[in-house]
Amino acid sequence: MTLVAFFLCFIAALLLLYALLIQYYNFLFRRLSHFSFPVHYNCINTFSIIIPARNEELYIEKCINSILENNYPAALFEIIVVDDFSTDRTADIVRKMKAMHQNIKLLPLKDILKTNINSYKKKSIESGILISSKDWIITTDADCIVSKDWLQYFDACIQNHDPVFVGAPVMFTNGGSMLSIFQKLDFISLQGITAASVSAGFHSMCNGANLAYKKSAFLEVEGFAGIDSLASGDDMLLMHKMYQKFPQRLQYLFSTEAMVITGPMTTWADFLNQRIRWASKAAAYTDRRIFAVLLLVYLLNFSLFILLLASLMNPALFLYFFLFILVKGIIEMPFMYAVAGFFSSRKLLWWFIPLQPFHIFYTVISGFFGMFGKYNWKGRRVQ
Repeated sequence: MTLVAFFLCFIAALLLLYALLIQYYNFLFRRLSHFSFPVHYNCINTFSIIIPARNEELYIEKCINSILENNYPAALFEIIVVDDFSTDRTADIVRKMKAMHQNIKLLPLKDILKTNINSYKKKSIESGILISSKDWIITTDADCIVSKDWLQYFDACIQNHDPVFVGAPVMFTNGGSMLSIFQKLDFISLQGITAASVSAGFHSMCNGANLAYKKSAFLEVEGFAGIDSLASGDDMLLMHKMYQKFPQRLQYLFSTEAMVITGPMTTWADFLNQRIRWASKAAAYTDRRIFAVLLLVYLLNFSLFILLLASLMNPALFLYFFLFILVKGIIEMPFMYAVAGFFSSRKLLWWFIPLQPFHIFYTVISGFFGMFGKYNWKGRRVQ
């Protein structure tokens, strides 16, 4: 067998394993049922909503207003904005809103932190938790918008399931550009895997833009201790710590009413830096199942990337590349169809297979630099 033939067989084997993985996710996702309110429902739980914000003057007011407009008693929740050394009007906007609403707090990180660190977001969340007065912590981002029943759904889920950690869906808006469509499709696939895996007890993913956990549980697992040197991981690595301590008490809130909406990155450079940031925490996982899944996905995309490069020197190989891309898309399409239905995005699926080469490229690049490189985020150079 020639080296080329062996390599093609290797890719085919990876595709087979990948097909089994995706079909498993597809099975898990399709068996999910939408969360609905109990027949008799009263608001009980109290929430401290923590929003780390760095130079978010364009979004912070809309974010806070969407939370304030929730159908939830104001006495049962507070909003804590942690200003991460903003150089724009972010803090001034929050101060103005704070003067009109007693349940808004502003915490300047510069008053607490006097030295440079690698994870400002974790420090922001941790600092917000230290001054919080409620039983439950919810984290979201300053550029997110929530529904009017957002807090009610978290509260009802907590009452119904008694968890200590709750993940919930996040959706990107679509501006119509190729970059925007690509990010929306890519992100809903990640959200679909999140919903499927967390609901099945395979706690591999979540998103800090829509996350709740019990304050006492956060303190019991010692917060971000042990993962605080990583710039990313305020969501997934914390979930992993929670799972180790409370293996039966993690929940996914499968409801469009609990979803938060946010915008995608506006440039390819920002998109790649975001994904490199997300990939940077991969080496911190100690669960072999998660590592095996990440390794399989990366090896498949890396192999297809090498095949594409090889086809530039040997055009006959491009036919195999096209065939593998088509098979990969067909494998993923049933899962994507189900997930896109939940996120009301099925009309974008026409772009799914044509955009596969971009997905392969960014997966390889972000995975490599997430492990071995540096990246820029929020105006900072991060290791």
